[in-house]
Amino acid sequence: MSRPIILYTGQWADLPIEKMCEKTKSFGYDGLELCTWGDHMEIEKADQAYCDKKKALLKKYGLDVYAISTHLVGQCVCDAIIDERHKEILPDYIWGDGNPEGVRQRAAEEIIKTGKVAKMLGVDTVVGFTGSPIWHMFYSFPAIPTGMIEKGYEEFAKRWIPILDEFQKLGVRFALEVHPTEIAFDIHTAHLALQAVDNHPAFGFNYDPSHLGYQHVDYVRFIYEFSDRIFHVHMKDVYWSDVPTEVGVYGGHAEFGDNRRYWNFRSLGRGKINFENIIRALNDIGYKGPLSVEWEDNGMNREAGAIESYHFVKKVDFKPSDVAFDKAMKKSNK
Repeated sequence: MSRPIILYTGQWADLPIEKMCEKTKSFGYDGLELCTWGDHMEIEKADQAYCDKKKALLKKYGLDVYAISTHLVGQCVCDAIIDERHKEILPDYIWGDGNPEGVRQRAAEEIIKTGKVAKMLGVDTVVGFTGSPIWHMFYSFPAIPTGMIEKGYEEFAKRWIPILDEFQKLGVRFALEVHPTEIAFDIHTAHLALQAVDNHPAFGFNYDPSHLGYQHVDYVRFIYEFSDRIFHVHMKDVYWSDVPTEVGVYGGHAEFGDNRRYWNFRSLGRGKINFENIIRALNDIGYKGPLSVEWEDNGMNREAGAIESYHFVKKVDFKPSDVAFDKAMKKSNK
């Protein structure tokens, strides 16, 4: 094994954090990426004593914390439409009266607090979503007037640069998970997002190949395109159909796991992502951070899947070579 193998707790937040630690240790993992919902990391309660207590709990089980994640609150910072979907994922103190602009401002304040909590925990990466003022325009009908997309990226920058400035002061980075519904969801839009924030040093990406794969975006090329901006890595697999299906790439309002869908997330090694090529690319760019298993598979028991995924990552990950194999054949080495 070359890098720490950790488990992202976002899909396990129904379990108390100590139970999650017990299970994670029994599964074999080196540590956790803590989500900021459930009791895994409660931002509103998190002072230094709280953070020290969390770290001590993980240490009790031989685990470390490598990152914290704020996907749910981050989504609300610059979404154009704030509605019941957001209410379902937000703490009451951020939702408040539901006034959209108030929600966005409170969400932004919470992200800054999350950066401070990361600093108190001793981690340098916050993973999450940004939301998007223009995702509802992802399909160009009605035709999008000239300048509307550009204005959307300006809006994103206006809302996120103040957050990123605070992160930079703290020595913490924000890693956007490139994903549909976010300001960046493929290679092109990731470039646009970076340009919008003027290549802010605190802004980069959480690399998750699954969200690129089912869109038929070159997920290995993404690593090389953004070699200095891969701040974190989610290991997640996805399967897509080779034949026409009843429900297309946009999901057709069908639930995850529905076998009529064109694509569904799968446990690691059971989908179509080529992790061999991903590891080689990560080695090429010198990525030394953790490999965080984000386990999602509605057709499989999650504990069996988490154990299987740990062993899959342990097998597929390897250190880069420190010598050229053909060097020993040269006369100069005799």
